[in-house]
Amino acid sequence: MTVYFLGELQTKGWGWYKEYKNTSEPLVKKHGGKYLIKGGKSHKLEGERALPSAFVLLEFPDEESARGFYNDPEYAPMIKLRQTSDVKTDVAIIDGFDEKAD
Repeated sequence: MTVYFLGELQTKGWGWYKEYKNTSEPLVKKHGGKYLIKGGKSHKLEGERALPSAFVLLEFPDEESARGFYNDPEYAPMIKLRQTSDVKTDVAIIDGFDEKAD
C-alpha cells in the first residue's frame, strides 16, 4: 500500500539545506520515493497553530520503503544535521487511502 512521509519543518535559517538536499534527494529515489511537496508557499485556511516554515511530502510504494529511507545509514547524518542546525521537525509515515478497503 502506498504510504506518505510527511515532514513539517520550523527553522530560522536555511544554511544547512544545500548539504541536506544533496544527500537526501538521491536517497529518497534509492528507496522508491518521490517528492510531492518540497517547501513551497502555504496558505492557512483554519486552525490555531502557526504554519511551519516548510512542508515536505514524499510518496513511497510501501511502509518498508519509507522506513528504509529514514533508517538508511547514509541518511543518519542528515537527521543530525537538521537537529544541530536548530530545525524543529515533526515527521510521520501515513498510510495512503485504499479505496478497496473503504
